[in-house]
Amino acid sequence: MHPSKTLIHRTSLSRRRRSGTRALLGRMPLLATWFGVGAATLSAGCASTPSAHMHGGAAAPVAAQWNAPLPHGGQVSELSQWWAQFDDPLMLRLIEAGQQASPTLAEAAARIGEARAARVSSRAALMPTLDASAGSSRAKQGPGGTTPVSPADLATAGLQAGWELDLFGAVRAGANAARARLVSSQARWHEARVSVAAEVAATYVELRACEAQDRQAERDAASRARTSQLTSLAAKAGFQASAAADQASASAAQGTVLLIRQRMQCDLLIKALTALTAQDEGALRGELLNRAGRLPQPAEFVVTAMPADVLAQRPDIFAAELDVIAASADSAQARARRWPRISLAGSIGTTRLGFEGTSTTGSVWSFGPVTVTLPLLDGGASRANAKAAHARYEAVTVVYAARLRDALREVESALVTLSSAAERTEAALIAARGFESSFGAAEAGYSAGIASLFDLEDARRSMVAAQVALIELQRERVSAWIALYRALGGGWSSARVHDGPDEAPLR
Repeated sequence: MHPSKTLIHRTSLSRRRRSGTRALLGRMPLLATWFGVGAATLSAGCASTPSAHMHGGAAAPVAAQWNAPLPHGGQVSELSQWWAQFDDPLMLRLIEAGQQASPTLAEAAARIGEARAARVSSRAALMPTLDASAGSSRAKQGPGGTTPVSPADLATAGLQAGWELDLFGAVRAGANAARARLVSSQARWHEARVSVAAEVAATYVELRACEAQDRQAERDAASRARTSQLTSLAAKAGFQASAAADQASASAAQGTVLLIRQRMQCDLLIKALTALTAQDEGALRGELLNRAGRLPQPAEFVVTAMPADVLAQRPDIFAAELDVIAASADSAQARARRWPRISLAGSIGTTRLGFEGTSTTGSVWSFGPVTVTLPLLDGGASRANAKAAHARYEAVTVVYAARLRDALREVESALVTLSSAAERTEAALIAARGFESSFGAAEAGYSAGIASLFDLEDARRSMVAAQVALIELQRERVSAWIALYRALGGGWSSARVHDGPDEAPLR
């Protein structure tokens, strides 16, 4: 065929394609309506998933009330602001610093980003895809060919669309699983915030209790040293036996050992607090000098009598529920993948041909193919995947029930510890005051020569033991309030689940 006739033929073909394109564009509103209705209809056919509030059912029973006694007289209404109501501003600042420096929170925030990206991808799979393409080429063939010797330029540009019809809900189930995992990761970020705050506060309380015990150990060591000096002088004067002086010296050395060990424990706690909060140790030691040995006093709060209400306030329980939902959606998706898959494709574009100084432009479009993929023989892989997904779902439900039991145990344990500490406090105060008075009397009697060194040392040990026990009881009580705060979810609610890592630190 002559080159000019070839060009005329291509031009005629381009005109016919343009007329077809006009016809297609005329039908675009109808096609758009059909695609929209189809998408809405297929989206409605998503796989069913469990409710997001499953605790209290047959699979995970919850008691109607607590077995441990509940604290009374609390005045805190908003538990999320509980830390600000402590009488220790330094502890509040360290909690905020710990949350900013926590690798656990950083990892939880990263998991939110990953889950958000996975959700976007899963939602995109429900919608048609649209890709743009462009190309340009130049062709020239020498004598003996059918194409002209002069170069011909060809330029193309177009759009290509594709869509998988989600007839059996596989793609929708994947989107449901991705959404559940996103919300679960957000809830676990809140859980991490509560845990970090409780860990920093518990370490701080242990440090303050250690400082208070250090004062007792220092007081005890000084008293033992003074007794050793007096006994040594009395032995030299002949008023005491040399054995008594040796015993007093040994007691003084033992007091020094106890003091050094106590200060080592306090140093270790400072280093632990420094690591948790990423603070400069020297600056932190300077700040800790203020209020040294004084335990922070928490504000008391009321615990609801209904365990189910408390469980609804825990982000980890909420996340565990969503894990069950995600596993159920995964199982539904694996089952749906065993059924046929239908995909649509189409394209529209424009072509420009340049030859010997002239050019022509035409439009092309295509609708199809409609591809039906039916798995026939895969060696049992799809069936095995469906069984594995269902097994994972059953495992997650067992984990969820166990998490409920652990949550109830944590609350009950904190309540029991708090009640026990409250009951022992009054008796411990009486014991500490009594042993302190007894030691004063024994010390006066020993100085007057009417009491033996054995009586003095026995009174001293009893006094120190009572003071240490009282300090430990105070630490136990404050730690029990912190554990109860953590067990109750730290004032979290499902309405805050979408709050992200950019919000202000927990107070």
